[in-house]
Amino acid sequence: MSEAILSLTDLANASGSDKGTTHREPHHYTRIYDMLLQPHRHSLERMLEIGLMAGGPEVGGDADRVVRTAPSVEMWLKFFPKAQVCGFDISDFSWVDDARFSFVRGDSGVQADLERAAALGPFDLIIDDGSHASFHQQLAFKVLFPYLRPGGLYIIEDLQWQSPFYENDLPATHKTCDVIDNWFKTGAFPEFSAPELSGLRELDKDIAFATVFNQPFSHGAVIPKMAVIHKHY
Repeated sequence: MSEAILSLTDLANASGSDKGTTHREPHHYTRIYDMLLQPHRHSLERMLEIGLMAGGPEVGGDADRVVRTAPSVEMWLKFFPKAQVCGFDISDFSWVDDARFSFVRGDSGVQADLERAAALGPFDLIIDDGSHASFHQQLAFKVLFPYLRPGGLYIIEDLQWQSPFYENDLPATHKTCDVIDNWFKTGAFPEFSAPELSGLRELDKDIAFATVFNQPFSHGAVIPKMAVIHKHY
């Protein structure tokens, strides 16, 4: 089969990404990504992914770990043949050697680090697959959503799991799935008590649509897994 006609699911499975369907712990996200992103495959100019490989501090790993594989980066570079793929991670991925890949090392809990990632924008697509801590997800959204182009997509993965190594030690906030569900039901975000999240609620007016997808998509318990947020044109 020609690489040019491979689906994102095919590419995820070939690269070993857990976003596909054959990883030892597959998330099946590419079923939704294929539907959302195929129309933009040859026109998308720039994307950002937060979190490039599992196994970091979110599960008790070392931020200074040596990583020699980046499955999702490989997948995105092949799926979007004209796009600049930008990455942000607490571990070092500067070794990825591709002219269409840019990298910023940083912590999702540090606004200044997120602002360095924002400087790589503006973006057509932002995906948060980082620590999965609610505060980190919401701080990243606050900083990065303004750098998403009109009509762009902001996606947050793995809403069902919050890192036990982060969640209880960070400023208290709502679960991110509840934040998005509140927008879906009312058209607005809830109030946020953490001062670091000040200004986040004002961003809800720039959202055209937002919803939470549940998974497994075809069987088993219904749990929130992925938020998809579409920015106004």
